Amino acid sequence: MVTPQVELTWQDPSTGEQQSITAAPPLALGRDWNQLPEQYQGQPVTRILLTDSKVSRFHALLEAVHDQVQIVDQNSSNGLQVNSVPQMACLLSSGDLIKIGTYQMTVTLTSVRSTRQDSVIRIPEPAPPPAPAPPVDAANTFPPNCFQERQVDVQALYATRLPVEEIEYAAVGAGLGSFIWVDCLRLSGAKANQIRALGLEDKPYARYQRLCLNSQIPLHERLRSNSDSCPDNIWGWPSYALREAWRSFTKGQLGALGKRLWQVFAEPTFAETYTPKAGNVFASIDREAARIGWPEIYQFGRVRSIRQTQDGRFAIAYSQGRGQHAFLVARYVQIATGYPVLQFLPDLKQYRSQHSDFKSVVNAYEAHDHVYQFLEEQGGTVVLRGRGIVASRIIQRLFEARKRNPNICVLHLMRTPKPKGNPYGKSQRAVKNHFEFQPFNWPKACWGGTLREVLEKAEPEMRSQLIDQWGGTTTADRADWQHIIQQGIDEGWYQITFGKVTRVEPNNQGHPVTYIQGSQLQGETKLAANFIIDATGLDGTVKADPLLADLVNHYSLPLNPKQRLTVANDFEILELRNRQGRLYAAGAITFGGPYAAVDSFLGLQYSALKAVDGMVTSRALGLRRLDGLRSLGQWLRWVQNQTPS
Repeated sequence: MVTPQVELTWQDPSTGEQQSITAAPPLALGRDWNQLPEQYQGQPVTRILLTDSKVSRFHALLEAVHDQVQIVDQNSSNGLQVNSVPQMACLLSSGDLIKIGTYQMTVTLTSVRSTRQDSVIRIPEPAPPPAPAPPVDAANTFPPNCFQERQVDVQALYATRLPVEEIEYAAVGAGLGSFIWVDCLRLSGAKANQIRALGLEDKPYARYQRLCLNSQIPLHERLRSNSDSCPDNIWGWPSYALREAWRSFTKGQLGALGKRLWQVFAEPTFAETYTPKAGNVFASIDREAARIGWPEIYQFGRVRSIRQTQDGRFAIAYSQGRGQHAFLVARYVQIATGYPVLQFLPDLKQYRSQHSDFKSVVNAYEAHDHVYQFLEEQGGTVVLRGRGIVASRIIQRLFEARKRNPNICVLHLMRTPKPKGNPYGKSQRAVKNHFEFQPFNWPKACWGGTLREVLEKAEPEMRSQLIDQWGGTTTADRADWQHIIQQGIDEGWYQITFGKVTRVEPNNQGHPVTYIQGSQLQGETKLAANFIIDATGLDGTVKADPLLADLVNHYSLPLNPKQRLTVANDFEILELRNRQGRLYAAGAITFGGPYAAVDSFLGLQYSALKAVDGMVTSRALGLRRLDGLRSLGQWLRWVQNQTPS
C-alpha cells in the first residue's frame, strides 16, 4: 500500500510570499513547532509553522489513512474549512482548498518530494515508492459508464482493466451491522474466503467507539442504553453481566458479584437495568473478530455505487485511494452503513455556518473535549439541547467537571414539557424531570415479543404511527444520573427551560445567545452561554448518504414513511431481487420497517439472523440452517474460542 505525498501551496498572508512544501504524512500545522500529539512523539513529522493569531498552537494534523490523506482538527480555537465547508475531519483530494485562520492552502496529492521552505521544520524520512499509474479509463471516470445501465455486464467490468473480485457474500459498511451479519454467516457454514466486508476502518466497532468517546463515554464507563444482547455472540449467554460477575468473583470482589447478579435476575421490578462497560464490549468483539477471521474478510474501500448484474448478482464499485479503484461482484449483499451524518438542529447549523464558530456550538457526537477543559479551568454556562440517552451522559460529564470548578451552570432547553410518558394500551412510560425512561418491557416486547409481531403484520403507515406511539430507545432508568439532575435542581446549577428557539446570535463577547419564545413567556427570553451542546442525535435518512441516494434514484426504490429503505420482514430490499441474487439492509437505514429498535445491538443481530435464514431458504452456497443442534455445537466452539465449523 502506497502512502501519497502531500503538496501544500499557499501565499503568506503577511508578506505575500508564495510558499510550498511536499512531504509524506503526518504533517502538523500550527503556531508551535514543539506541540505534537502524543502518538507522534519521537516519530518523523513534518511541522509547518503558521504565524497567525487565529491559528492554534497545534491546529490541525494531516495523517495517512491507508493510502489516503485525512486532515483532522485538533480542537483548535477557530476551526478549519475544506472547500469553504467547516470540517472536524475529512479525507483530502487534489485541488482541495484548506482554510486555517488567514491561511489558504491548495492541496495536491503527489509522489514527488520538493524542497522545504524556511517556515517548515521537517525530520527526514525515506520517501515511499511511487504509486503505479492507474489505467487511463479509471483515472478519468469512476464508476465507469456501464454503471449507468440498470444491469451491468460483468465482462464490461473486466474490460476496464481494473481489479475485479467475484465472491459469494459481500457486506457494505464493515461496521457493527456488517460484523454481526458476517458472524451469522460464519456460524451458518460460510467460509471466510467466501465473504468480503468493505469499509474504511478495520475495527468493526471503530465508528461506534468514536461516537461513544465523543459523547463522553470512555472505555471504563457504562453504555447508556440497556444491552440485552452481545454483538460478539448471538446467544447472549453468558451475558456481559454474567461475565462481569465472574471476573468480580475471580478477583474476590463479592460485593460487585452480588450487584451484577441482582441486576440480572431481579430486573425490572427491584433492580436497575444492567448496562455493560464500553471497554468490555469492544474487547469481546475483538475476540470474536479474530475467531471468525475478520482480518481476512475485511477489505479497505469506499463504496461508490452498487448495481445489479446481468447474470443475477450485484456489482460493487469502490475506491481504495487516489486513482485506485476496483469492483466486487457478489450474489448476496448486505448494506449496513449506519448513521451517515451528525444531526444538527437547524438554528445551530445556521449559526455555525454564518459565524464560522465551531467551538462554541458543538454536537455531542463530535469531538468537543475542549468544552470541558475550558469549563474546568474557567467555569461558564452551557445550554444543552435534547433530552435522550446522550443528553443524560453530557449532564453527568458536566457534573464531573463541576467537581473541579463549581462555577459551571447548565441551562437545559427543551421545546415542550414532558409531564407523562408515551402510553400504549394499559402501559405508560415513567417520566421524571421531563426525561422519559426506557422501561424493561419495551425492548423485550419490541425485540422479540408481542410488539414485534404487531409491527411485522402492520402496513407501512401504521408502522410509523406505532413507532411514534411507543417512542424510541430513551434513557435507561438509572439512579446515578437521576440523582445528579435532582441535586443540580436543588443547588440551582441545573435549570430546565422550555420554549421555541427563534434565533441564535453572538453577543459582544462572541458567545452564542439563544432567543426563545414559549407559551408562558412574555416576549423573548435570552439564554447567554459559553457553549451550546446539541444532543438531539444522528441523521439516518437515505438522502444524507450519497451511496444510498444513488441506489434509490437509480432503481426508483420506495422509501418508508420515515424516509428510510423499505425492506421485507427478513430485511431484503425486494425491488432489487435479481434472480437468486439478494440485497439486504440493516440498522438505522431500515428504521420504520418491520422492527422497532433496528439500531440496537439486538436489532442488528435480529436483522442478520432473519437475512441469513432467508439466504438458507434460497439455497445460498455453503449455508446451513442454524437449528438447535448446530447452534449448540457452534456455541460450544465459541466458549472454547475455536473457529466456526
